[in-house]
Formats: sequence, structure tokens, C-alpha cells
Amino acid sequence: MYQQRFRYILVDEYQDTNVAQYLWLRLLSQASSPLPAITDESAAQPDPLPPSAEREKKNICCVGDDDQSIYGWRGAEVDNILRFDHDFPGAKVVRLERNYRSTGHILAAASHLIAHNEGRLGKTLRTEDVLGEKVQVTGGWDSEEEARSIGEEIEQLQRDARERGEDHPLDEIAILVRASFQMREFEDRFIQLGLPYRVIGGPRFYERAEIRDALAYLRVIAQPADDLAFERIVNVPKRGLGDAAVQMLHDHARKQRIPLSEAAAALSATDEMKPKPRLALRELMASFERWRTKMSTLPHTELAEIVLDESGYTQMWQNDKSADAAGRLENLKELVRSMQDFENLGGFLDHISLVMDRDNGEAEQAVNIMTLHSAKGLEFDTVFLPGWEEGLFPHQRSLDESGRNGLEEERRLAHVGLTRARKRAKIYFATNRRIHGMWTTTVPSRFLDELPEAHVEVKEPVGGSGGFGMSGYGASRFDQTASFGSSYTTPGWQRAQQRKGASGGFSEKGQPKYVPDGIFNQDEEYAETPAQKPAKGPARKPHVPLTIEGELVAKSTGTASAFAVGARVFHQKFGNGNVVAVDGNKLTIRFDHAGEKRVVDSFVERV
Repeated sequence: MYQQRFRYILVDEYQDTNVAQYLWLRLLSQASSPLPAITDESAAQPDPLPPSAEREKKNICCVGDDDQSIYGWRGAEVDNILRFDHDFPGAKVVRLERNYRSTGHILAAASHLIAHNEGRLGKTLRTEDVLGEKVQVTGGWDSEEEARSIGEEIEQLQRDARERGEDHPLDEIAILVRASFQMREFEDRFIQLGLPYRVIGGPRFYERAEIRDALAYLRVIAQPADDLAFERIVNVPKRGLGDAAVQMLHDHARKQRIPLSEAAAALSATDEMKPKPRLALRELMASFERWRTKMSTLPHTELAEIVLDESGYTQMWQNDKSADAAGRLENLKELVRSMQDFENLGGFLDHISLVMDRDNGEAEQAVNIMTLHSAKGLEFDTVFLPGWEEGLFPHQRSLDESGRNGLEEERRLAHVGLTRARKRAKIYFATNRRIHGMWTTTVPSRFLDELPEAHVEVKEPVGGSGGFGMSGYGASRFDQTASFGSSYTTPGWQRAQQRKGASGGFSEKGQPKYVPDGIFNQDEEYAETPAQKPAKGPARKPHVPLTIEGELVAKSTGTASAFAVGARVFHQKFGNGNVVAVDGNKLTIRFDHAGEKRVVDSFVERV
């Protein structure tokens, strides 16, 4: 019936259709004999279609871009558009190849990047716009420097525009991140600078539900009289304390004029509540007492981890099967990481209060911060693309779960990010990033190597602390930054050149081999991922020592170190620690917050 009813079928964003939508569309568009005309004049039915010859035309029009299929994680099938010719033989394919948005350099870089995908229909994008500025690639020491550099560059763009008598509205600037946890660093930095910003496609970092929950736990520990915080988490995760139990707490608190936490402690010691909620409440209050006693003896970051684990909150999200559960866990880890910038829990909570009190006016111009997935369909004069590192972009989870298909979707996501820019596209990557509370040396994304030299400019990072030559998945063109016209000649870069080709490569799964953060062990090979420890067995061929500026030079020079075992030292990034072993000029240091690492003695100072 429906095959006869619809003369024309139009589909937009065809690359984002899922299997069910595809099958439904196929059924609708199949040719079939027309239904017999209905003679009952009282029946309100549409007129029958023309003879079946008309239906044989299969009037279906699908609009889509296979290079922008980025929603595979929620069921979209890029193969639907790739096999359109096969599903509808004789269909006319019209390639819309003129781009009206981006300048020549940006478009050429994006086109060259996406050409590395095998699963695509293929097209040659062109523009009649000027070449404009080249795509800029900048390496920084860590995510903090990355956020600082981007903030300073935004302010510089504003100053340059004013000097020319022009205006560069903040609304025309966007920061596109691969994962939502990356936003926290930028939000904190922009608040320090007084730079207005807005988060598109979701709440700001500290306004996210999982962050508010975690902060509520910490507030109740530090401020037991905070009723709003206590009420928020009294039954999160579920403890069997329903609305009736919470109402009983409110009634008792109002009657006695005491905070909810005191009311909970009092009621849990009586028989007024039913056994199950009473026991749950008693256990919760005992946990808060235990955590408060630890507040004065443990670092506040470690306390936060203990609270999230012992409360069952982390486990709740680990058991959650929704698509955003993994992102929420990443956000919680980022929250704990952010606490390390403060001396104690009270200082951190005061900072959060100031951040939450900040209110952007709706009409105020502001920098746009969003994920790459949220940016599809949008465009801005200037686009910053931070975090182009292996494991983050392309995201390791996509590689683990979908292999080559996941890699190609990540590359399409990179293509989408680049083509959001009208005039300027600026890519950033960090040499070090804190993951799971530990500093980890990262390597530049393979996508950087896939950018065309003629359309890319490598900008020397402030302080000469970039990560060129660190690629763990094979020889990188960034080992030869001179090919980009860069004057990057710092000692660290030169040492990276010396070890070029010494390690790296793809694993059998097509995934980059994991390169530890400066830790070298001649008895073990590097594992493919942080979690994959080499099994004990026959002796393995040792790797060529990995040279990383500021961390490990694996082979001792034989020079005696001025530091002795037990010495208290300070490292610029890892903080304070104690020397536990000395090998020539290499020190094995047990850092207070970064664990045990081997570093060159010239990079630490005596406390």
C-alpha cells in the first residue's frame, strides 16, 4: 500500500541512516503492481498511482556525504551510501564538489587527509576562494600549555583585528575537542583570562551530572551542613533510600532544626525507619565519617578516588551500558586530575564555587567549545583542534572496538573538524598528558602525517617543548620538520632525530604500539597498550633505548650523579619525590603523585 502511496522519496543525511531505516527505505522504493482502484466513494483514500510503468522509475533521491559519516557509535551505517549504486541500479549520481566555506589551504589539507580512507565514493573538492592561511600545527608540553597557548592566540587574534580596524567576534571562534573531558582545561583557563565561553551541545564541565554528583560527595565531607549536596547523593547510586525515606529525613531535620546529615545519623540509630533503608543510611553515614578522618591524612586527590570507589559511584557508571557512560568515567578522572592544582580540598571547592557562580549572558559574545561530533553542520572563521595524539584522536576505544572501520570513522571526524573552518584551522597536540592520574608521554596523531606538506605550517611551540619525532606507529614526517619550513632545532628534537626508526610500528591489529612514558626495561618489550603487560617467558630482544626530552635516556653515560639514594628532589612536571636508585646520571625517583620514574639528573633539583 505505502509503495503505491508515495510517488517520490527524498532522504537527507543518507550517510547517517541505520540498518532499520535502510531496510524500510528499500521496501518503500521497491516497484510493485498498483493496487486496484477503490470504488467505495465513502472511503477517504488517496487516488491510485499511475500504471506500474511509473513505479518502475523508482523516484528516490538521497543526499549525503560519505566523508561525513561520524555516527557509527550510535548505529549509523556508512555502507548504506557506499552501496547506493548497487541497491538502485541506474541511479544518477551527482557529485557536489564545489565548497563555499573553506579557503584553499584548509580544503586541500582536509581532502588529502580523507583520501587515506579506503571505504569512500571519492570526490575532488574545489573552492573559488583564496588560498588563505595554511593549516597550523603546534606541539606543546602538556594539556595545560595547550590551553594556555590557545587562550593567548585567541587574545592575539583579537588584538590583531583591532589594529587592522576590524573585528574578530568571539562567536566566530571554536575549539573542537575529541572527548568532553578535554573541555575542563580550557574552561579553567578562560575563567582565569576572563575570556567568555560557551559549551555547545551539552553543559559546561562542572555542570555535568556526574561532576555535580562527585562534587556533592566532596562537599558533604568538607561541609556536613550542606543539605543540597547531601540530598543529591543520599541515594546515588541506588541504596534503597526512596522518596519516603528522604521525606522522613526532611521532617526530622526541620523539627529538630539540624542539617540533613545530622538527621540521617540520628534516624539511622533509631527504629523509626524500616530495616533496609535504616541499614543503608547507617552504612552511608559511617562511610562519611571514615572519609572525614582520612581528609587530614591523605592527599585530597587520593581521597576523591577512594570516595568515588567506595561509594559505588564509579562502579555504577562502569556497569552502565549507555553510549555516554565511558565519557562520564573519563570526566570523573579529569575531575580528580584537576584537583592536583590545589593544595587541599577546601581550596578546590572554593574554586568550584567561583566557577559555578560565573554566568555568561545569552547575548554576550563567547568562544564556542564543543566536541567534534557536535560541530557537524556548523562553521566558524577560526577553529582550534586540540588533542591530536594517538589514543585520543584517533580514539583508542574506536580502534579497539571497530579496528580499521573505527580508524576510518575517526579520520572522517578529523575531516569534519577541519572543514568547520572558514579562514583558519589550528591543530594542537601535547607531548605529555595525564591519563588515569599518571603523566604519560603521548605521540602525535597519525593524521598529522597524512596532511599535505604544501598546505601545512608547523609552528614552533613556546619554550621549545614540542613532541616532534615521538611517533610510536612508524617513521613520521614530523621527524623532519624542515620540510614544513620550520626552524625547530631544539636539543630535544635533535635527540629525537637520533633515535628515528629505533622503535614504533603498527601492531597486527593496525593499532599503534604503546610507548611508555619514559620507562625503559631491557628485559621486556613495550606492550601494545598500557594494560597489556608482557608475559613472563623466554628472553626477548631488547628495544633500542627511547630518548625523550626531560625523562629517560635509557643508556647510562657512566657519569656519576651528584644525587644519592634518599635525596629529596623536585621535577618541573612530576613534582616532589625521593631518589630510590642511582645508575650513572639516571635517577629512579618515587614521585609523590606520579609514581616511580627514571629521569636524567639534570632535569631535577634538590629540595
